Amino acid sequence: MHFVQAKSLISSKNGMNLYRGCTHGCIYCDSRSKIYNMNHDFEDIEVKQNSLELLKKALKSKKEKCMIGTGSMTDPYIPLEFKLEFVRNSLKLIYRYGFGFTCITKSDLILRDLDLLKKINEKAKTVVQITLTTADEDLCRKIEPNVCTTKRRVEVLKKLNDADIPTVVWLTPFLPYVNDTEENISKLLDYCIETNVKGIICFNIGLTLRDGNRQYFYKKLDESFPGLKNRYIEKYGSNYVLESENNRQLMDLFYKKTAENNILNKPDDVFRYLRDFPNKDKSRQSTLYFN
Repeated sequence: MHFVQAKSLISSKNGMNLYRGCTHGCIYCDSRSKIYNMNHDFEDIEVKQNSLELLKKALKSKKEKCMIGTGSMTDPYIPLEFKLEFVRNSLKLIYRYGFGFTCITKSDLILRDLDLLKKINEKAKTVVQITLTTADEDLCRKIEPNVCTTKRRVEVLKKLNDADIPTVVWLTPFLPYVNDTEENISKLLDYCIETNVKGIICFNIGLTLRDGNRQYFYKKLDESFPGLKNRYIEKYGSNYVLESENNRQLMDLFYKKTAENNILNKPDDVFRYLRDFPNKDKSRQSTLYFN
């Protein structure tokens, strides 16, 4: 961990990153890509020491209320958050100034802040986004080793539903020859149905690899799935998109089950739901999405 003084916090699309880097250890993480210019070890978390002051200043200066998002680059509920409470203190400011909140996480640490999430949802709007990749607990521990497993994340979804907080699931990524099976997709969709999720983001069945995360991913394949790296190289070469051979039939299954259960299943529709801020004067409704 190291501290920095940031010049700004809220992006033009109303997203924020309190931390840069992550210790969840997910083997496929795109945030390791060199394109993001993270000039420190990924596990050496960069903490924006003045983030709360910057957030307060930004919220006070905004002319219209909107949703504030976090988690697209770094999971906000990394273990370090348990001690520092930057997210929790940010939620207090978001509630105080009447804004909405949404985040993407894999961690059950978010339940610590359930009281504030409920308050924000009562006053404005809260949407929690949870990533699910595999229904196999042992496989989950291999590909997402340092964060709670899928069953616990499903428990989090249930608790949020019980608290009337809407949820969205990111059903991604799917590693070819690993978790791109009908059994896995169907079980994950059942979890989403059981927990009454509002929408599911699933672009396709596959994953993306760029310079930086590709090398880490292949290293971890060698450790946990011997021989699979060579199969990837032979089939995909240096492609950015690694689409599953089962993509078409699995996406058909995805659209069928979500449509039958009235779950938003088109990314644009889900993103629209995430950015819509409840405002009595619809002509002044603010929008966002975050980097």
